[in-house]
Amino acid sequence: MRSQPAPRTECFSPRERRGLAAVAETAVPAGRVFPGAGEACIAKVERYLADAGTAASTGYRALFYALDGAAILKHARGYENLTPGERLALLDSWRTANYARRTALRALLAPIKISHFNDPEIYRHVGCVYGITPPATIERPRYLDRALSAADVAGETLECDVVVIGTGAGGAVVARELAEQGVAVVMLEEGEWYTRADFNGHAIEMQKKMFRDMGATISVGNVAIPIPIGRTVGGTTTINSGTCYRAPERVLKSWRDQHGLSDFSSEMLDPYYRRVEEVLGVAEARGEFLGGIARLIGRGCDALGYQHKPLRRNAPDCDGKGVCCFGCPTDAKRSTNVSYVPLALRAGATLVKGVRADEVLCERGRAVGVKASARGGVQVTVRAKAVVASCGSLMTPVFLLGNGLANSSGQVGKNLSIHPAAALFARFDEDVSGFNAIPQGYSIEHFHDEGLLFEGAFAPLDVGAASITHIGPTFTDMMESYDRLACFGFMIEDSSRGRVRRGPGGKPLITYMLNRHDVARMKRGVEILGRIFFAAGARTVYPALNGFDEWHSLADMEPFYRATLHARDFDISAYHPLGTARMGLDAHTSVVGPDHQSHDVPGLYVVDGSAVPSSLAVNPQLTIMALATRAAEKLAARMG
Repeated sequence: MRSQPAPRTECFSPRERRGLAAVAETAVPAGRVFPGAGEACIAKVERYLADAGTAASTGYRALFYALDGAAILKHARGYENLTPGERLALLDSWRTANYARRTALRALLAPIKISHFNDPEIYRHVGCVYGITPPATIERPRYLDRALSAADVAGETLECDVVVIGTGAGGAVVARELAEQGVAVVMLEEGEWYTRADFNGHAIEMQKKMFRDMGATISVGNVAIPIPIGRTVGGTTTINSGTCYRAPERVLKSWRDQHGLSDFSSEMLDPYYRRVEEVLGVAEARGEFLGGIARLIGRGCDALGYQHKPLRRNAPDCDGKGVCCFGCPTDAKRSTNVSYVPLALRAGATLVKGVRADEVLCERGRAVGVKASARGGVQVTVRAKAVVASCGSLMTPVFLLGNGLANSSGQVGKNLSIHPAAALFARFDEDVSGFNAIPQGYSIEHFHDEGLLFEGAFAPLDVGAASITHIGPTFTDMMESYDRLACFGFMIEDSSRGRVRRGPGGKPLITYMLNRHDVARMKRGVEILGRIFFAAGARTVYPALNGFDEWHSLADMEPFYRATLHARDFDISAYHPLGTARMGLDAHTSVVGPDHQSHDVPGLYVVDGSAVPSSLAVNPQLTIMALATRAAEKLAARMG
């Protein structure tokens, strides 16, 4: 047998390593306690990029050469040959420059900051636990006999009643509900099944395994917005924060008024919500695990007269490990990989993991199965009476467009809403230790009718470092005070809409333009959160806003009130893509009907966030699951 080549661990030239080490030394200098970044950090970056593939390393090297070229143009010397003062000045000029240079510098520095702070000694200094040791042994449940790999069924044709593509909030729920009603179900999942035996608390390692493209799913427009999604059994439920909200009645009313969905109301959906909430154990986060940030937010809100409370979550046994978004190490969070998928398997469903659905099989215009593939040229065919696409709001439209199906309305991929979000840091003179608590366990609902929902947003030390835009001694000082930093975020009910197209290699090509109305909402969110932090006693607030590095008092915020801001001035992320194959009564303006069946193709159903008709104004997983419960009820009746 021919031996496999050794993994590639190098992708930089000696000159590139020296130059990047100079960047690292400048951006992340030594502090009172923390060591500075340098050659060892760049070696870690190099290993990470080598794992990520040629495109990632090529792009990263291009960023370095852009900076190096700027040094040559200004000083007639490459970056590594500049004085320390010249190096810092050049980096800072990019940090405060136009959007393109600011974005390039963020992309260049993020791997450096993450790699440097992914260090047990640095974690220990701020009192943060470095990783979590998985259980030595975990009993293998019998239902795993029904969880197959692609190799187990290579070249076979499986027969079932319903084939479900995806195991997230939509697909896993449909599969369980159908299987428990005696319907023969096969689930197809592109990702692998990771369990608490794999969840070690190391964010970057888990990102590589469970996030699509290692989290680098980004929309482009008047601002670039990361929209990380899962590719694993459990889908994005495995990597979310576990927040569970019901849709507001005003949103459901808009579905009735604008989309003809006359049956949809809080009363109609109540039994479906209750069924899901029972499975997930939805309850308010327990006070002993809310941590210092909830204490400070509560103090600030009380001073200002704002309503605040713990969030409802699907983690009744949570003990505040602080790594919800990278796989719950105790299985306390009842994401579908530990709830609905096992329930479906126990009820007789079959799971095939590690396979990508490629083609919907159609006969006489009706969907009758799926062709799928896996690495090594493995092919799998599933014949069924119905096909359920539950790939998520970004991948379902890519799948449908690739098949040329369900798009007579021209709406597939359109109407994308994402709940744009932002977060602010604040420094206090008291211990906060946000990393030893539920990261997203508290909320401010006082401004929900304005389209603003405030929720916790803390991250582990290395991921948090990458989200801070400061550089040099100021940055190191912030990181050495990480145990006294609070972070809280907000999302908006967006009126902006985007679009998903099928890009090269079947990747989602996402465009999204943040309109003026939503920019104003973003500004309002920053203003409110800044006031809350100061009311709570913050010494410094870091708004992560172009042109506003830090505020030390309410008076410092005055220029911000008067400023005209643009989308590109905010540091935006998003986690709730919805609406790209929306439900509606009119086949000319929607993709699926009230029963989630395609208007165009009988037997083809869409049951995930893409069927949600509009921005929900709240975290969507609970509503997606309730809709999936209802969809399964309708589909099972047809099967009968």
